[in-house]
Amino acid sequence: MSKSRGNIVEPWDVIDTFGADAFRWYLFASKYPWDGYRFSVESLGEAVHQFRLQLWNTYRVYVMYANANGIDSGALALDSVELTDLDRWALSRLHATVATVDETLADFDATTGARAISEFVDDLSNWYVRRSRRRFWDGDSAAFATLHHILVTTAKLLAPYTPFIADEIYGNLTGTVESVHLTDFPVASHREPELEQAMAVARETVRLGLAARSQSKIKLRQPLHAAVVVASGAEREAIERLAGIVRDELNVRELRFVSQADELGEIEIKANYRTLGPRFGPQMPLAAAAVAGLSGADVANALREGRTIGINVGGVDHTLTADDLLISMQPPEGYQVEREGQHGVALELEIDESLRIEGWAREIVHAVQSTRRDADLDVSDRIKLVLDGADELLGAARAYETYLSGETLAQSIAYEVLANGFAGTSTQVDGLDLRIAVTRV
Repeated sequence: MSKSRGNIVEPWDVIDTFGADAFRWYLFASKYPWDGYRFSVESLGEAVHQFRLQLWNTYRVYVMYANANGIDSGALALDSVELTDLDRWALSRLHATVATVDETLADFDATTGARAISEFVDDLSNWYVRRSRRRFWDGDSAAFATLHHILVTTAKLLAPYTPFIADEIYGNLTGTVESVHLTDFPVASHREPELEQAMAVARETVRLGLAARSQSKIKLRQPLHAAVVVASGAEREAIERLAGIVRDELNVRELRFVSQADELGEIEIKANYRTLGPRFGPQMPLAAAAVAGLSGADVANALREGRTIGINVGGVDHTLTADDLLISMQPPEGYQVEREGQHGVALELEIDESLRIEGWAREIVHAVQSTRRDADLDVSDRIKLVLDGADELLGAARAYETYLSGETLAQSIAYEVLANGFAGTSTQVDGLDLRIAVTRV
């Protein structure tokens, strides 16, 4: 940047718009200093959205639910609660991050440390907090103790990077020391690498399963019977250990396992014209026919073992490698498969009456929660709920009334005809009309 060229960015304009912490974080985390900077206000705004707001929203979730449940943060201690696998995974990820940040800062490498913190906060927000919302809602002391410890420790990690937000979070969560900048820097201690690896396997399974959901265009709120997972040995043990999380994330009632991805469907083999065309020239149609006649299962086994594939074209033997073949899988009837390499998940797509009714109940809960938000109700407000609409939906609500009450904090549910102009929400679920009215108790 140069004043004479007129291409400078006035620092105070940036700081007044985004804050000093956001500016510091962008300079630390965006690029290594020796790579040179190409500064843009738009990129700084993205950094604010991707990290600072994500961190602040995680902190806000803790404060909101702690206040709603009357949690005394000063009384929270990890050694006084029974931690779940999810809690222990989050704490292990925290200490892995502490180790990375401590090591990189000691080497004057602020950028690698900043990126490690950013990745951890993303895991914390999009996995731990999202998976624990029900526990926060219920006042689970282990969840609160875990998140409190993590936020306080993260504030200490962030003190050299974003001093103001670090002090704000630390000061509000603990009053043991006047400022986060007067505390000792965290020391990595408790790690559970096996649990971290198991959770990584479970999350990869969830990612593939959600991709299959997306391909099938079936909403996540619609339960399905089963997911068939490719896993064996340690990977299967990891998924079985965390099966509850995988089932909840995929919204399936059952997990089944196969040992090879080939078992998820029929393998189809085609010739790769890009690599084989120049090689076979006019004989390419004969080569393609020879490839199409190969056994999909035999080819998959050979490639998995690192062997080549042989075909005969015009009386001459030729050897093919994985680059010469296009391998796809045709899922069994009624399934949607998502596969990457030897990993895969198949979702059973058939939706019977029981699943459909449960799906409607979940859609009703979603619609009621939207109505609560539109009415500016607090997360802890109890309500009276009135439902009107299609008989099928009201039947689903009655069948799952206990679930509906618990999720929406409805102290009573009435099924009445709501006149036109009522203060509430009108929506549709699978083309069926639903009308909702809520009143704070």
